[in-house]
Amino acid sequence: MSTSNYKWTYKSQDKNTSQVLQNSLNIPENVALLLVDRGVYDYNQAKQFFRPSLEDFFDPFLMKGMSTAVDRLQQAIEKEQTIAVYGDYDVDGTCSVAMFARFLKSFISHVNIYQPDRHKEGYGISLKSVEWMTSKKIDLIIALDCGIRDIEAAKKLKKNKIDLIICDHHMVGDHLPDALSILNPKQSDCNYPFKELCGCGIGFKFIQAYVKKNNLRFNFDEYLQFAAIATAADVVPLKLENRWILKLGIKALNTSPLLCFKNMFSNAKRQKVIDSNDLVFAIAPRINAAGRLSIASKATEMLMDDNLETLQPKIQFIEKINNERKEIDEQITKEALLKVEKEINGKVTTVVYGEKWHKGVVGIVASRLMDSYYRPTVVLCKDGDLITGSARSVKGFDVYEILNNMNDLFQRFGGHKYAAGLTMPKQNLSEFIIRFEKEVSMKISKEHLIPILNIDNIISFEDLKRDKKNYSMPKLFRLIDQMAPFGPSNPTPNFEIKNLMDSGNSKIVGEKHLKLQLKHKDFNKLYDGIWFNNAKMLKEIKEAKSFNIVASLSANTYMNMEKLQLMIKDIKVNVVND
Repeated sequence: MSTSNYKWTYKSQDKNTSQVLQNSLNIPENVALLLVDRGVYDYNQAKQFFRPSLEDFFDPFLMKGMSTAVDRLQQAIEKEQTIAVYGDYDVDGTCSVAMFARFLKSFISHVNIYQPDRHKEGYGISLKSVEWMTSKKIDLIIALDCGIRDIEAAKKLKKNKIDLIICDHHMVGDHLPDALSILNPKQSDCNYPFKELCGCGIGFKFIQAYVKKNNLRFNFDEYLQFAAIATAADVVPLKLENRWILKLGIKALNTSPLLCFKNMFSNAKRQKVIDSNDLVFAIAPRINAAGRLSIASKATEMLMDDNLETLQPKIQFIEKINNERKEIDEQITKEALLKVEKEINGKVTTVVYGEKWHKGVVGIVASRLMDSYYRPTVVLCKDGDLITGSARSVKGFDVYEILNNMNDLFQRFGGHKYAAGLTMPKQNLSEFIIRFEKEVSMKISKEHLIPILNIDNIISFEDLKRDKKNYSMPKLFRLIDQMAPFGPSNPTPNFEIKNLMDSGNSKIVGEKHLKLQLKHKDFNKLYDGIWFNNAKMLKEIKEAKSFNIVASLSANTYMNMEKLQLMIKDIKVNVVND
């Protein structure tokens, strides 16, 4: 294994700026370089990065349409008009609905909620919902995490004298819906300084604006919990307001979690300090499961319940649905992988179709195929007389732009640079597969198809020494740990460590993982590492005279003892010793 499956790339380093930061914060050079790479250049920015507060947030009234939206909501509350909260069926949409409905219940006793059925209505403001809103004599709709492309629905709502406020973060089309107000920083004429909020984040800004306008004394912890989960689940860049929402929301989830979250953490066997991984891998899939296999409002009902007696059966239902989702997901992934193996034929894309596959999990399956084959991927299934599915893309390649070039084939589509959903007539399937491959092949480069492993810096075992007897972990780890939560734009730092050897005690664990014990000829200390899904490399590792690794730093706790563990991302064997 002299070569790697990854392209190792090294972050550019601004040593002049990092030197100033290093001196002002009294931190190691390695940490200063990490902060500068994340846009932290001085003491005040560092304070905001490590210790954000609500005072750091941008003025919500800088967002186009906010004043109109707040005035209309205030009018509806004061006149006791009928308000409906409308939201998408994914985690972002469900958290948005639960958060905003909880907020409205601070002022009015009854809140109408509508979330479309994924299978019967699809994404966005459905025409069926317009009929429902009209029959219920709704005066004002607040649509969260959807609506920016629902021109026909907006037109019908206006015709029926129902005001619509759209809070969306998806890409804006050539034409906007005729709504009373549109809150979406991605509008070209919106001067809001941060464009990357998720749908729930925009809903949170709406709440902030209402509180500010009315000079209310308000505890935002409850709403930050929802916004944090949505932010983590929607894979938005973790910088500025997204980072502050997630950091403050995780703090609230650890200190005063809502009853629904406290019980969900317990069911997911998360008993210690909650972090962003718990939100992504434990909470988000449970919330998502309702919209995938049942109806999203089941999850919303759970998220709005503060009574333990009535909450328990709702959580049990969500657990049951999530377990079913896992089984379906695993089965379809196996079938999809078999199809890809048969149809790969040197293509630069992966498009698979299963007539009986479940519509609710094709997005998950698309992500799994991406992990296996690392190419722009679309997973499709039959949905009545239509074909529906999800697209995922590799780093640096805009699949949304590709699909937009093919929108004549679709009944509807929408999404982001790296993830999108689409629906088309069944007769367009063959043409779609051919054109998707053609469009992608014209624009994609070979470099796009090689997964990139970003390396922040090169360190040695010397950097991993414990600096004080009363600390079980090295200073470098302790400082990096404070840089959490990690995610897009604030990834867990990766370090290269050169010229290592196997101590002789490395072994296979869990049948497919490698538990490594590493040494360096110049240091007496041994360090443990774990390399997932690479048991097949044990022989080469043991026989190698030396190798370089790329790893992040983690804490492994055993018998209440904390020990440094290297989370290995890749290894290059037979390198020339430096």
